[in-house]
Amino acid sequence: MKTSRRCRSFLSVSLNFFALLFSITAFMTTYWCVGTQRVPKPKCSKLRTHQCIDYGVNETDPNKVVYSWETGDDRFLFRQFHTGIWFSCEENIHDESERCRSFIDLAPPSEKGMLWLSLVSEMLYIILLVVGFSLMGLDLVHSSNVIDGLKLNAFAAVFTVLSGLLGMVAHVMYCQVFQVTVSLGPPDWRPYNWDYGWSFCMAWASFTCCMGASVTTLNSYTKTVIEFRHKRKTFEQSIREEHAREAFGYFREHSVHSISKSVEVYSSQSLKSGRKTPIPADSLDFSDIAGSLGEEQC
Repeated sequence: MKTSRRCRSFLSVSLNFFALLFSITAFMTTYWCVGTQRVPKPKCSKLRTHQCIDYGVNETDPNKVVYSWETGDDRFLFRQFHTGIWFSCEENIHDESERCRSFIDLAPPSEKGMLWLSLVSEMLYIILLVVGFSLMGLDLVHSSNVIDGLKLNAFAAVFTVLSGLLGMVAHVMYCQVFQVTVSLGPPDWRPYNWDYGWSFCMAWASFTCCMGASVTTLNSYTKTVIEFRHKRKTFEQSIREEHAREAFGYFREHSVHSISKSVEVYSSQSLKSGRKTPIPADSLDFSDIAGSLGEEQC
C-alpha cells in the first residue's frame, strides 16, 4: 500500500510540475498566434533597392510623374508576426529588427474587459497550480502518515481541478478576443493569414497535464480510502474472531470446572450422610446369584 501510494503521489507531482512549467512558458512567450501581415511596399531609395516600389522619379525633373505597373499582391510585402497574451511583435520592413506593441492596446474596446478577465484567469491558474504542487510535494514527503496524506490529497485535488477550469476558461476567452481583434483591430496590424503557435499548444498541454494530475490525485485519494477501510474491516473482523475464540475457551473451561466441582461436592455430602449409593440394576449379574443359592441348598 505504501509503495503504490508513493508511486501515485510521484506521478501526480510530475504531472503538476509539467503543467506549471508549460503554463508559465506559454504565459511569458508571444507565440500563441503566428502568421503574416500584408503591408504596402515602401518607396525605393538609395539605401533600399529591393522589395520596394521604384517610381523612377527623374532627379533633374522632379515634376515628371512615372507610374508603377505593379498590381495585386506585388504591391505589398508579407511580414511575419507573432502574438502572445501581453505583446504582438512583427517584422520591421525597414531593417532586421522587430516592432512589438501591447496586445491590450490592439484589442477593440468592446473586448478589453474579456481580455483582462482572461489575463486574471491565467494568473489565478498559475497560482492555484503552485498551491497544488506544494500540497502534492508535502504529501510525497510525508507519505508515511496515511491520515495526513489523505487530507493533503483532498486539498491538492480541489486546487488542481479549480486551476484546470480557470485555465480552460482563460484559453477560450483569449481565442475569442484574438479572433475579434483580427476582424476589428487596427488596419496596419490585421493579419493576412494566421494560425496557432507553439505557445498556444503548450498552454493546452499544460491544461492536459493539470487535469491528469487532478485525476491521478483523486484516484490516489479514493484508492487509499478504500484500501484503508478494507484493512480496517479485516483488522476488526480478526479481532472479533479472536475475542470469540477467547470467550468460547473461557466458558468451556469454566463449565467443566463447575461440573467437576459439583460432582465433588455431591460425593462428599453422600459420604457424610451415610447413605449407600444405589447400585444400578444394569450392573447386577443374576446368573451369579442363582448359582450361589443352588450351592447353599446342596
